[in-house]
Amino acid sequence: MKLSGWGRHPVVDCELARLREREDIPALLGRSGTLIARGNGRSYGDAALNSNLTVSTLAMDRMEAFDPKSGLLTCEAGVLLADILDTFVPRGWFPPVVPGTKFVTVGGMIAADVHGKNHHRDGSFGAHVESLTLATADGRLHECSRAHRPDLFRATIGGMGLTGIVVSAAFWLRRIETSYLSAETVATSNLEQTMALFEASAHWQHTVAWVDTLAQGAQRGRSLLTRGDFMPRASLPARLAKDPLPPAPRARLKVPFDAPSALLNPASIRVGNAFLYHRGRLRAGLRPTHFDGFFFPLDGIGAWNRLVGRRGFVQYQCVLPKAQSAAGLALLLERVAARQASFLAVLKLFGAGAEGTMSFPMEGYTLTLDFPLRKGVLALLADLDAITHRHGGRIYLAKDACAAKERLRQGYPQSETFRRCRTTEANAAPKFASALSTRLSL
Repeated sequence: MKLSGWGRHPVVDCELARLREREDIPALLGRSGTLIARGNGRSYGDAALNSNLTVSTLAMDRMEAFDPKSGLLTCEAGVLLADILDTFVPRGWFPPVVPGTKFVTVGGMIAADVHGKNHHRDGSFGAHVESLTLATADGRLHECSRAHRPDLFRATIGGMGLTGIVVSAAFWLRRIETSYLSAETVATSNLEQTMALFEASAHWQHTVAWVDTLAQGAQRGRSLLTRGDFMPRASLPARLAKDPLPPAPRARLKVPFDAPSALLNPASIRVGNAFLYHRGRLRAGLRPTHFDGFFFPLDGIGAWNRLVGRRGFVQYQCVLPKAQSAAGLALLLERVAARQASFLAVLKLFGAGAEGTMSFPMEGYTLTLDFPLRKGVLALLADLDAITHRHGGRIYLAKDACAAKERLRQGYPQSETFRRCRTTEANAAPKFASALSTRLSL
């Protein structure tokens, strides 16, 4: 069948198999050629596509054990983050790190070593994984952790599924007293103010900024920075205190068809950005905000990727070292404003450290840009890549659909170590491969 990532580019004809039980793994690995595991298809590009064999793990969706004293949850790789939230939020537990959508699998979160709005304090998801079970090319299941098979453990976290099939994992949940965050949005006038506010907000649990990429001159980098902390029950207003731990509501809207691509153009994006910015300036002050709206605002619209049009879109995400972030971000925003309109731009602050051999985060700032797929966009991404790597940064493989392999080696100095680990486990040519790994010679 034809498969794609969330950006709907590229689309690849794939043979699809469904993994339902651990006992099915030897037969799948015994088939000729390469394969890649696939969760819920929420990586944006070609990381979970293999034309020879793509293995869906969605049926491996059982929660196996939970320790209510420590918060250690053990579950299969196909469990959705949404199901974890539905199950454990009413019991007063929350994952330590969540990405921008709850419709991802645990296996996908490990493979991409996802990060959230709290990386500056808590790191990425892999930092909270206690252990994992991995099926390697020889069909064996390996229990991996920081103490047992640590090299394979680190290579799997952020390894984009290229070390094997993640079968199950154990990771820590955190106690919460309510489903609500005390959150506020603060408008900034330019990039310098935005970065200064990030630094001043480092004591907040969660911070993120929407950036107006079409603002130029003295207003370049103007943003709406949102910050929030989970609320204790005693701080809830009376209207919320009766039910302090409600789960996420179900999406009420679903995009039924592909919107015309022409709707997202520089003029419409400029108007939309101006509206969002000025509305944000008027919404000052702290207010209780349900975690679903705070962490997953786009999940409220089912199949929102269809709003971009049938041709799809590409998402570009880079991270720049802290010392180079101001200069690099200014150049990236200047290039975007001059060449193409990004209909969604997000800035976050990363802390130090990365758990996996190929983990994306480094201490600095990460910028995410979404572009409708149209003439000139791929050339723009090449320009953005050049700026990113000139400033010592790298791109996020879970979002990438078109980077050149030379950029991988520049941005990920441990890529050769990762390749050696893959070869050692396969005893020959790697069994696990994707369109992304083939394109990047990873």
